[in-house]
Amino acid sequence: MRVLAFLLAILISAQVQAAALRTLTTLHGPTVYLKDLFDDAGVNADRALGPGPNPGGRIIVGAAQLNAIARQYDVAWRSASRADRSVLEWPGRPLRKEDVIDAVRAAISTGNPTGDVDVDLAGFSPPIVPLDVAAVSTVSQLDYDSGTGRFAAVLTVTGQGMNPIDSPISGLVQQMVEAPVALTRLLPQTVLRADDVRIARVRAASLQNEIARSVDQIVGMQLRRPVAAGQPLLLTDLTRPPLVQRGSTVQVELSSAGLTVTGQAIALDTGAEGERIRVQNITSHAYLFAQVVGPGQVRVTPDAPPALPTAPPPLRIEAGLAMKP
Repeated sequence: MRVLAFLLAILISAQVQAAALRTLTTLHGPTVYLKDLFDDAGVNADRALGPGPNPGGRIIVGAAQLNAIARQYDVAWRSASRADRSVLEWPGRPLRKEDVIDAVRAAISTGNPTGDVDVDLAGFSPPIVPLDVAAVSTVSQLDYDSGTGRFAAVLTVTGQGMNPIDSPISGLVQQMVEAPVALTRLLPQTVLRADDVRIARVRAASLQNEIARSVDQIVGMQLRRPVAAGQPLLLTDLTRPPLVQRGSTVQVELSSAGLTVTGQAIALDTGAEGERIRVQNITSHAYLFAQVVGPGQVRVTPDAPPALPTAPPPLRIEAGLAMKP
């Protein structure tokens, strides 16, 4: 008889304990359901109990509250001790700052074409969004001052299965330009090559002078001043490398009536290709203006004026220069 009573008690206990407590549940939305607390919760398993934690957060349901919920919704479960509890957590991740910057760019460019801009978010604290949700960022109530570049707005983050998140944001928008910058420190007198620079985005507000905007503008040019690594190259710091040095002996060429006459002179100035410099004929000592046409080579036009008003008589071609057909 006692054995029969014992078996009956075990059977009743098993029926009462038909549901099992879920001690740790990973949520996938903002709402807690009865089935998140108990396995085999019965006909009310899909009943919504209320809001759960925010993304990245957790809540703990203790034994007393679990017993109350089980009684209210006819769940066949009863706590075995006060230590029983259920932990509900919703995994989250910080919203990518790049997504917010893209949203700000899109909002500013609407009706205000600004080209390439860099967005600096002042004191930005990213909201936490669900780990498995493709969050979408939009910016509204934009207050943008194009003169100073400062802005304030409301960031709204939405996604499937999550409640919208609204938060204020502010910062600074700066115009950007693409330009060649020095790959390493470049010294004065350097004749630039394409591999001396790289193309980078540069803040336009930091540029006080005109800069080179393409590699074609700098290749073959010579630096007047040193340039630090990562710095753009100012056009005023670029010059064509000299092909004639002051004090050097140069070959002078004069073309007239189908004949070319050549001779030698002393360069009185340093000059790059295409520049006009002063030269002095070695034989006649006449001073003339000549155009640099190559390394150590200059050309004089037949009607070139004397370089100095008090210069000796004009260069006598037949006496000081050799003729060649």
